[in-house]
Amino acid sequence: MKKRALLSVSDKRGIVDFGKALVELGFEIISSSGTAKVLKENGVPVVEVSQITGFPEIMGGRVKTLHPKIHGALLAVRDNPDYMKQIQELGIQPIDIVAINLYPFEETVKKGAGLDEIIENIDIGGPAMVRASAKNHKFVTIIVDPDDYDFVLSELRENGETTLETRRKLALKAFRHTAFYDSVISAVLNEKFGINEKFPDELSIPVRKRSTLRYGENPHQEGAVYTSPVEYRGLSVAQSDVLHGKEMSYNNFLDVEAAVNLIKEFDETACVIVKHNNPCGVAVREKQVDAYREALSRDPKSAFGGIVAFNRSVDMETAQALTEIFLEVVIAPDFDEEAFKFLTEKKKNLRLVKIKNFSKEPAGLDYRRISGGLLIQDRDLRLYKEWKVVTDREPSPEEVKDLLFAWKVVKHVKSNSVVIAKNNATVGIGPGQTSRVDSLETAVKKAKEFGLSTEGAVLASEAFFPFRDSVDEAAKHGITAIIQPGGSIRDPEVIEAANEHKIAMVFTGMRHFKH
Repeated sequence: MKKRALLSVSDKRGIVDFGKALVELGFEIISSSGTAKVLKENGVPVVEVSQITGFPEIMGGRVKTLHPKIHGALLAVRDNPDYMKQIQELGIQPIDIVAINLYPFEETVKKGAGLDEIIENIDIGGPAMVRASAKNHKFVTIIVDPDDYDFVLSELRENGETTLETRRKLALKAFRHTAFYDSVISAVLNEKFGINEKFPDELSIPVRKRSTLRYGENPHQEGAVYTSPVEYRGLSVAQSDVLHGKEMSYNNFLDVEAAVNLIKEFDETACVIVKHNNPCGVAVREKQVDAYREALSRDPKSAFGGIVAFNRSVDMETAQALTEIFLEVVIAPDFDEEAFKFLTEKKKNLRLVKIKNFSKEPAGLDYRRISGGLLIQDRDLRLYKEWKVVTDREPSPEEVKDLLFAWKVVKHVKSNSVVIAKNNATVGIGPGQTSRVDSLETAVKKAKEFGLSTEGAVLASEAFFPFRDSVDEAAKHGITAIIQPGGSIRDPEVIEAANEHKIAMVFTGMRHFKH
């Protein structure tokens, strides 16, 4: 029997050349109406699906390939005599090669189409043919990606057929393709229907590989970065544009995520410097360059080789300051033309990253992998539930500003954590200790190391104080106001300690653990 190929594609890229090459190799081409039209216009002989089925396309093309003469041709097991006898009796001729890509559902959503148009772009016949072909990969070659045409043709020219290994690889790719396609549909319709079921019993998360990384967290680990097609409207680090510099590493992406999440807390002109996923310097100032220099002065040792984030387009004066030390990445919503030119000329390897949709909140949920599954939660986007002064002394207006600043920062420091701040800049940051009082001692040590005074500063703790020891320790170093969630069984004891030291204390009613 003559070899046959079924071509039915929405993405017409490369299909004409592929069709011509198959004809030269002796294949008969079967095609649905849209693809058949393109092939005929370019001189490729085609048999339309309706000629095979003896049935016209109906319902505006909703039904065209869902027919036994198509699916029998795809699913026939060639080494099963009963199957082959059946299709011979029914006049069904097997199909050997299938090239299909699906209706552009994702693109239709992104262009802002209405619900009716979105639903019309849910492919039915395409996934059915893809899955049938992939199931019968022992005999059928299924291609869902135009980039695979040339490879398949090279094998056909060399061997007269594709190898079983190739058909298996293409079948796996096909099943991933239809699974991804359906997961995008379910995610979009969940929102469009207004159901917004956050934690369904069964969950598919669509992600698409953007690039392979040089390695993962360590050189002996492999890594890659994937993007979410259904979170395109929100802030996205994964889809950010690396405008200049070396390739981003796995750790760079993690640090950029940490820096962007923190810088997003500030409406004022701010700078955040991150090292190993924790902020080491944060400042708010009227001028961008001043914010950078203040943030840098908080811990210049840790800032070396760090990640710097801004919430304004980087200007020339700031760009000049950035070249004074070694940095890994500079992140911003944009770069002024003069500043960008200067940085690219002065720092060949410095990564300059423009964050996509910087002004918007990140979409979706937080996912954390554990052995055998996932932990899923809401993103921590709220700041506090209440602002309740619980001590005899009220914080002054200046202390209120610094408390709010410190609270924004401590939310993004690994637990257990404390942040000491004064005049809209960090003074000392104590991250990730197993004891909260140890975190405070670390923050004080950092402040002293770089000649920063804690006198008259404020302190933020991302979770409640289990004992009064941290308040007593804070008082020794001149801390005048504290912000914390509250909620400990020893809150009265902690408040009493603050009153003894004439420290103002604010409860927020909202904890910000960060593990």
